[in-house]
Amino acid sequence: MAFDGITLAAVCAELNEKLSGGRIAKIAQPEKDSLILTVRAAAGQYRLLLSADATLPLVYLCGENKKSPAVAPNFCMLLRKYLGSARITGISQPGLERILKIGFEHFDELGDLKEKTLIIEIMGKHSNIILLDEKDCIVDSIKHVSAMMSSKREVLPGRDWFVAGGNDKKDPLTEDEESFLIADSAAGKDLCGALISQYSGISPAMASELIRLSGAEERKSAAELDTEERKALWKVFSELMGRVKDRRFSPCIYYDKGEVKEFSAINTGMYAEAEPYESISALLEQFYAQKEALVRQRQRSAELRHVVTTALERNVKKLKLQEKQLKDAEDRETLRLYGELLTAYGHGIAPGTKEYKALNYYDNSELSIPLDPELSAMENASRYYDKYQKKKRTFEALSVQVEATREELAHLESVQLSLDLARTPEDLSAIRTELQDCGYIRKKSGTKKEKSRILPLHYMTEDGFSLYVGRNNYQNEEVTFRLANAGDWWFHAKKMAGSHVIVKGDGRELPDRVYEQAAALAAWYSRAAQQEKAEVDYVQRREVKKPAGGAPGYVIYHTNYSMAVKPSLEGLKLCEE
Repeated sequence: MAFDGITLAAVCAELNEKLSGGRIAKIAQPEKDSLILTVRAAAGQYRLLLSADATLPLVYLCGENKKSPAVAPNFCMLLRKYLGSARITGISQPGLERILKIGFEHFDELGDLKEKTLIIEIMGKHSNIILLDEKDCIVDSIKHVSAMMSSKREVLPGRDWFVAGGNDKKDPLTEDEESFLIADSAAGKDLCGALISQYSGISPAMASELIRLSGAEERKSAAELDTEERKALWKVFSELMGRVKDRRFSPCIYYDKGEVKEFSAINTGMYAEAEPYESISALLEQFYAQKEALVRQRQRSAELRHVVTTALERNVKKLKLQEKQLKDAEDRETLRLYGELLTAYGHGIAPGTKEYKALNYYDNSELSIPLDPELSAMENASRYYDKYQKKKRTFEALSVQVEATREELAHLESVQLSLDLARTPEDLSAIRTELQDCGYIRKKSGTKKEKSRILPLHYMTEDGFSLYVGRNNYQNEEVTFRLANAGDWWFHAKKMAGSHVIVKGDGRELPDRVYEQAAALAAWYSRAAQQEKAEVDYVQRREVKKPAGGAPGYVIYHTNYSMAVKPSLEGLKLCEE
């Protein structure tokens, strides 16, 4: 969920609870567009992060401090002058605008009590942090905006501060059912666009979620809603706004397939996996830390992804060419038959004949055999035999090559899946080693082979059975051939890239539920993870073999069972090793 007006409302409520009455102990500007205010309050000391960064504007209580520059920037020095030791009188938010107002009391040089307001505007590239005096006149701001930069509002010392475009949208907290979605700004737009354009603080993600909860169709316009649909949408909308007004927030981070996806100040059930948080600040700090780690991980894996993608594309083209050549060799037996029939009946064929109709003595059918009139019957037969031998050799060679190419494609797809599952630098290191061993990446001379220290994923069922999942192809082999015993059960998504999953039976008979959970786990860690249903093969480990010279993680099995399951982690607990 974007850092919208609802999220800011939750932040405002938390800051009021923890910081009101507190005093500023320290002001730092660690980055060009961000501040950290250290506040001593009744419940303890807090660090308040204020960021007007164009790509990621934020406001929340942070746990970690950031290193400040040796020389404080001018805006930081100004804030220290006016707000050093100032007392926070209150924190407010105009409606659901993405604006936070922090009120301060401080003593000036003459000892007179003065008031100041720090404005934090969370508006994408227009985000800013602005200090106002008692008359809402701008003292200074972390970003200066001249008339040449914006025709709507200047943000310069001495100018009056006001909310840019503040009258363009309605306050959703004061909306009533009669005027709901009837403004001109909603006309001609789909429901999502109408909610965003008419009401302040509503992000596209929240607008879509409101429509989903109401059961309405997003593609419809507000004018196309019937009475029941409008009532359903209003009910969801008013209930959400009621929770905001009553400060009944339920912060949570949403996960999909174990990967962080979204966050929300109010849990609407957007995703089935939701991790609750008591503090919106703790949620924001954790969410953006996880997203940053994920971005860094993908940046680190970019080189490996490029290598794998390039190899995949090359092999796909090669396979298409090989299959076309293989198809061209399908008539080889017909050529052999032509040569054989011409040899048998050639004595009766007159010179210069262009076509000969011969009886196929294998099925008593009549065949028309094209002939080169410049050649004798025996010479035509010899030519057909030569063509047959050539296509036979081609077919035999290509059959082997096609199978090898398909195996290489399957291996590359499994490496691609391993990259998707990779979460740590150690995961990527193991994948790099595999690509080097298979010749996709050149090994640097003089470097020692790195040993992977990561462990397979370990899950436990309610019945106490351990399930192990390989994170990459080398781990798949470890799980299958070293960790598993001959009698343990082995699971894998049918005919697609996926992790090897084994269930440690330890001599016990597996309940039916454990078979289903293991199959669902194997589907979860496969290319079928996004499908509603996936087919999974399972067999005892003793039936799984690794062919000599096979790629890492490549195995064969012949006698197996199969079941269709929904990819899921339900009923499984991930164990931290």
